[in-house]
Amino acid sequence: MTKPRLAALAASAALISAAASAQEDSATLWRLFVADHESGQITALDLDAPENRWSFDVGGASRLYATASGQAVLAVQSDDDRVAFLESGIALEGHGDHRDIEISQPARIDGELTGPRPFHVVTHHGTSAINFDRGGYALFLSEDDILAGEFDGERFEQARAHHGFSVPHQGVVVSSVASEEETEGDALPGRVGLQLFDPDGSPASEMQTCTGLHGEAFSGSVMLAGCEEGTAMVHEDGGELALGLLPYPDDFPENKTGTLLGGSAVQIFVGDYGDNDLVVIDPATEPYFSRVEFPFRHVDFVLDPAKPQYAYVLTEDGTLHRLNILSRERTSQSSVTAPYSMDGHWRDPRPRLAVAGDEIVLTDPKESLVRVIDSESLEELRSIEVDGTPYNVLAIGGSGLVH
Repeated sequence: MTKPRLAALAASAALISAAASAQEDSATLWRLFVADHESGQITALDLDAPENRWSFDVGGASRLYATASGQAVLAVQSDDDRVAFLESGIALEGHGDHRDIEISQPARIDGELTGPRPFHVVTHHGTSAINFDRGGYALFLSEDDILAGEFDGERFEQARAHHGFSVPHQGVVVSSVASEEETEGDALPGRVGLQLFDPDGSPASEMQTCTGLHGEAFSGSVMLAGCEEGTAMVHEDGGELALGLLPYPDDFPENKTGTLLGGSAVQIFVGDYGDNDLVVIDPATEPYFSRVEFPFRHVDFVLDPAKPQYAYVLTEDGTLHRLNILSRERTSQSSVTAPYSMDGHWRDPRPRLAVAGDEIVLTDPKESLVRVIDSESLEELRSIEVDGTPYNVLAIGGSGLVH
């Protein structure tokens, strides 16, 4: 082991020890994973002690996803046909009246997945489903298998390769369905619907039409996917899974939802609606959709898992907004970065958001910084320098007893 890693380990141990002794054997730790926009570098650092940091080169620029409990990180490199995996070094385990936390160094998990253009990852009920857009299949991996470095998983064959998703849910597979239209060159077919399948690929329902399907999220017992007509829905009806459609209200301007986030403590969804506006979706109460207008195009938005009434939205003028998704009102805002125009290529480096306890973290690629913002005041508390062009970010952590 190198001297820098020994120093980082010693610093981490000191941090854990201090937190535990100060709070009667309890500890709180949030760890960030920051992917570089240009290279395969992923930087891991402890939010309250950023001198504790680790660097991993996974080969190519990555989108980052956490497994169900956050013990592992998936680094999806679509342009390099590869998925790498990291241990986060944080394990949280609930015990009813309390939760335990185990903290160690983050580490690379041996081995990796290869396949034709991995893209969307949907994690649900302990399983991470990776869609291989040009392979025509999805691979389902349990968190335990990922931590063990076993990547065979369960493979679900789609009828046709497309930019979509498939995810296991209550004994069936929920999958996007591709158009049967002919395509030219390397073009992938469009998405036309959502359907339930048996694990062997046999249809288990009729297809729910969902033109231009894109984006998906679970909240409570409901799953939604964005469509031109509204949002396709998977829900329980009489104890059985059923498909349906929540149509956009007639008085909405013509647009569509293509990105969705699902609440973890309240059954509610937040999605985009065109470039400027967001929609809050209550799948149980008509008219289902409430539209919230913003003065500039949104760059990123995220839900607060600990304060389920709040979402945070960054707009291209550099303003961070707090949205109360229960009252559907923008309640606060603060200027946090220089402007980041949404003109240009969709993959240009722009800020990304994550929530870490009472703090919001925001990558600022132009400045090679991660900005740490108080979620109550929306004021910047501090900034952390990160080499390169920090882009995608995950925040993993929490509080628990240390035994």
